[in-house]
Amino acid sequence: MSRLFFCYLGLLTTVWAEKYDVVVYGGTSAGVIAAVQVKQMGKSVIVVSPDKHLGGLSSGGLGFTDSGDKSVIGGLSRDFYHRVWTYYQRPETWVFQAREAFGNKGQGTVAMDQGSRTMWIFEPHIAENVFEDYVKEFQLTVVRDEWLDREHGVEKVGTNVVSFRTLSGKVYEGKMFIDATYEGDLMAAAGVHYTVGREANAQYHETLNGVQVARAKSHQFESKIDPYVIPGDPSSGLLPKIQLGGPGTEGQADQRIQAYNYRMCLTKVPENRVPFTAPPGYDAKQYALLARTLQAGSQHVFGKFDAIPNGKTDTNNHGAFSTDNIGMNYEYPEASYARRREILVEHYQYQAGYFYFLSHDALVPPAVREKFAEWGLAADEFKDNHHWPHQIYVREARRMVADFVLSELHLRRETPTLRSVGMGSYNMDSHNTQRYVAKDADGRAYVRNEGDVEVNPGGPYPIDYGALIPKADECTNLVVPVCVSATHIAYGSVRMEPVFMILGQSAATAAVLSLEKGIKVQDLPYADLQKILLAQGQVLDRAPVPHTGRVLPAKINPRDLPGITVDDDDAQLVGEWTPSAAAGFYISAGYRHDGKGEHGLLSARFATSLPEARPYEVFLALVPHANRATNATVQIHHLKGVTELKVDLSKLPAQSGKTEVTRTLLSLGIYNFSPAQPAAVVVSNPGANGYVVIDAVNWQAR
Repeated sequence: MSRLFFCYLGLLTTVWAEKYDVVVYGGTSAGVIAAVQVKQMGKSVIVVSPDKHLGGLSSGGLGFTDSGDKSVIGGLSRDFYHRVWTYYQRPETWVFQAREAFGNKGQGTVAMDQGSRTMWIFEPHIAENVFEDYVKEFQLTVVRDEWLDREHGVEKVGTNVVSFRTLSGKVYEGKMFIDATYEGDLMAAAGVHYTVGREANAQYHETLNGVQVARAKSHQFESKIDPYVIPGDPSSGLLPKIQLGGPGTEGQADQRIQAYNYRMCLTKVPENRVPFTAPPGYDAKQYALLARTLQAGSQHVFGKFDAIPNGKTDTNNHGAFSTDNIGMNYEYPEASYARRREILVEHYQYQAGYFYFLSHDALVPPAVREKFAEWGLAADEFKDNHHWPHQIYVREARRMVADFVLSELHLRRETPTLRSVGMGSYNMDSHNTQRYVAKDADGRAYVRNEGDVEVNPGGPYPIDYGALIPKADECTNLVVPVCVSATHIAYGSVRMEPVFMILGQSAATAAVLSLEKGIKVQDLPYADLQKILLAQGQVLDRAPVPHTGRVLPAKINPRDLPGITVDDDDAQLVGEWTPSAAAGFYISAGYRHDGKGEHGLLSARFATSLPEARPYEVFLALVPHANRATNATVQIHHLKGVTELKVDLSKLPAQSGKTEVTRTLLSLGIYNFSPAQPAAVVVSNPGANGYVVIDAVNWQAR
């Protein structure tokens, strides 16, 4: 303990401070892992957690892990998933389901990988057990329900944080500090520069940032739903959950952030099921837009009931009107604690009401209502919170602005990353940010969502140390592994729990090494950090997989193709197409597949306006593999009608007259088109006997 003097509100006060080598603020997965790493390196550490439960989203309902490429998840992050695996080796863990009945389906990988002894899909309480096991095993000092005094609590001497005080009056003094919160509260209170919202594409030479109207095709309304209380009558006002005003200019900056929701643990197991009930203040009128969507035939509400063990789910947002509370979180990142609590209550009321409405309201089609009513909350999860997750999904809040800013160009490896402290691999992913009124060519108003982006970066990418450390003139003993210095769209890929644990370990290593050397975190020699991280099993980079046979480029720029090309990123998608870049030869940033029919009937419409009335040869870009469908349904919409073909996607087309760039283009025939009528190709998967893959459609004048 040490004694500190504070001048606060004109009074000189003396307080006793707890003193540690490293103080971690935030009990998230990154915070716990950071503390473990500090302890492993022989230094004293405390975790000051505003939350009572450790683990953040990893123990808060996100059990269907967004793992991306699991081969780049190393160190303590991989150890966490190994420890989860050990729990599921115990027969007593399987209470409501036989292990053999689970199915072992994960997100892009098997759930339970016996070869690597890792488990990527798990129940919330199992994850929390693992974090508590870390606390016991490493004898971590953890204080809970301690909230930073954001207005006056941070004490600095020059650019060094000396201590911070919580609202209870306790003071925590340290030599190094780590902000592991989702909100970046310590970072902000320490005077570190940050941003909230979306940058303009032009600011960092990106393509997926800012307002995204054209790309917002997933989780979109399947038909044109009228936005007004009285259909067709603007004077009657907008239905609830539709924002006023237009979406903004494509690619331009704004202060909007992607929607939040609670990742729900649901079950149909009768002895473990708690039926949905109406929350306080429930108002069925809040779901009028959902009712119209369902009455128009949408079945989207069952789209993301991802299975986790013991007959439970990790139920996430899916479709146009779902658990994402679009547009209701803009204030959250910088709001006071009281205002944040109000926002959390509103999100709970919205989402609990959503489940109650779907399972009880007469406006819901009976088949949907009866099926939804089979579900309920899992009684053995979140027992001290009425079985509701204790952590909302803060998909983004504040993001630090450092000398280094991770951008789309780094993720695509178009700009080099020189000081890797870990790797990411997930899609550049943003949920919708707003719901607005659009108008078609005839002036008819309808509802649209804006902001959804799901683009694969093209493979795993390194994350630079510079993204974790503030500018040297702002703070020299703080490391930030969660609210990293990244653009909105780059953060959309980084923001995955395995990556937060990777960065938590790397942040702690950097803090300890800087402490031992008596230097600023900005002055830490990267070679020293790199050596320790590699010894700890962190994966800092991965050489591209060598091609066999002919050497092919990893991807093709659509501008290098003759004629007019529409990529899958610009197609109108119906259903849950899965982005991928696993194959080595594709158009633009990647392609999509239908999960071999696991997501039901899907379709993708590639459309363009051709400049001349004349014949065009139509080509379908293939990403061939033996597991592809040989009978994918393809419809060509041309001047004389619609031609339907069954197409083999499993092998390359004939090579006669083709270049390296055009060798994957399969001719669908020559058809007449006119500028007065959109040219379109629709790819769908009814009756497909393998994976249906979409990449691009190309038209060449003949």
